[in-house]
Amino acid sequence: MSLPSLHGLWRQLGATGAKVSPLGLGTVKLGRDQGVKYPNGFTIPDDQQAAALLRQAQALGINLLDTAPAYGHSETRLGPLLRGQRDQWVIVSKVGEEFENNQSRFDFSAEHTRFSVERSLKRLETDRLDLVLVHSDGNDLDILERTDVYPTLARLKQEGKILAYGFSGKTVAGGLKALEHGDCAMVTYNLNEQAERPVIEYAASHGKGILIKKALASGHVCLQPGIDPVRASFEALFGQPGVTAAIVGTINPVHLAHNVATAAAVLRAP
Repeated sequence: MSLPSLHGLWRQLGATGAKVSPLGLGTVKLGRDQGVKYPNGFTIPDDQQAAALLRQAQALGINLLDTAPAYGHSETRLGPLLRGQRDQWVIVSKVGEEFENNQSRFDFSAEHTRFSVERSLKRLETDRLDLVLVHSDGNDLDILERTDVYPTLARLKQEGKILAYGFSGKTVAGGLKALEHGDCAMVTYNLNEQAERPVIEYAASHGKGILIKKALASGHVCLQPGIDPVRASFEALFGQPGVTAAIVGTINPVHLAHNVATAAAVLRAP
């Protein structure tokens, strides 16, 4: 009997032309184990384990990968791991945040934005990034209105180095502003936090993409006994018409299979 998968459930990422699986694989745990907010510690997988995880994700119908310069060695590791498979994946990366010496720093200048994208292209061994999101420090409107990050991403899109761009922010005002010119927003939405729902609703009515971060509240969701927190989370998420995909950052093969089976069941339910 074949395992439940997301094959046949892919959806359009806004108006970008990309078709993505409703679950994406977040790769922070492939490259960074410091300064991350998870309830339990973890060990960064070795290359063999990481390659097996990517093969499993692909077999389960996942084609969406989320990475970032701020995810430690994630991009550098993904480049060699994805050799020969580039056209089988939709790769999302970020600009704006750097993580050095266990601390984040932010730079939204035109110069750094271009440098960051070109470095990601080299690290990922690719000629284009499917989507680049601005990694906000929380000052969403200030970044969008007072820095050159968005105009620079627009130019990089014209040059073909990136195929779409958007914003991973922390406020409703920022998300709405970002979608005026951007292709996609990444928002927090889960059973505990739903403040950014207006951004999802705006995206639904304007043909924009929405990626969800912290879909499972970074592993913190707890409900009363007898209720599967993953199923309840995905029912809440995929009940929102504007949601394109949720990024789930597991490195546990059992959890990955359970997440996919649960999402597939929710999406196929009448």
